[in-house]
Amino acid sequence: MYDPTVARLTYRALLGRRRALILGALPLLLIVISVAVRALTGPDDQTAANVLGGFALATMVPIIGVIAGTGAIGPEIDDGSVVYLLSKPLKRPTIIFTKLIVAIAVTMVFSAVPTLIAGLILNGNGQQVAVAYTVAALVSSIAYSALFLLLGTVSRHAVVFGLVYALVWEALFGSLVPGARTLSVQQWSLAVAHKIAGGDLVTSDVSLPTATVLLVVVTALATWYAGQKLRTLKLAGEE
Repeated sequence: MYDPTVARLTYRALLGRRRALILGALPLLLIVISVAVRALTGPDDQTAANVLGGFALATMVPIIGVIAGTGAIGPEIDDGSVVYLLSKPLKRPTIIFTKLIVAIAVTMVFSAVPTLIAGLILNGNGQQVAVAYTVAALVSSIAYSALFLLLGTVSRHAVVFGLVYALVWEALFGSLVPGARTLSVQQWSLAVAHKIAGGDLVTSDVSLPTATVLLVVVTALATWYAGQKLRTLKLAGEE
């Protein structure tokens, strides 16, 4: 289910100079904000939770997921180079799964690692806040990567749709409309973070069992459907 050649090509596409600069911009901003907040307010658990929840998990992680998830396959479909990949004796689910693994790895590195560093800067992991949000970033990286990889497979405007989801649904409706929070990857990952941190610093509108099931189901379905759409793309290309 994993092809090293496809993985190498995907890593090269995602970590090119231009895309790497874009991927690194938000994590760098998070670190800068964390240093400034720590210098101004000192170590404070609530402030750390606000910064990590309001910026890292709500904004940085989904945007990086959009860049990595759609970038893993979208450009190849747009410029037609995916035809050469599809001509190889590789199963379509293998291509999708390999690209998903790469997208997850890139999203985790550029989101979870900076989140941990920022948390340690803000309050030294007081009340497990840094670890809780880092685990939430890791968990949400998987679901976001699967969702946005699917978008990259089915639409030529995947980045636009991904940003709308990340910035409008997750950040706006997910924080204002109670019903929308149940269908939010952010809230699902916060349920995991709440279990780790305990107390009231990290909260979620979704219970941990429900969040776990939804994370697994959404990731699995998005990955499966992306594989099916890639098969359709192959047949369309042959015709």
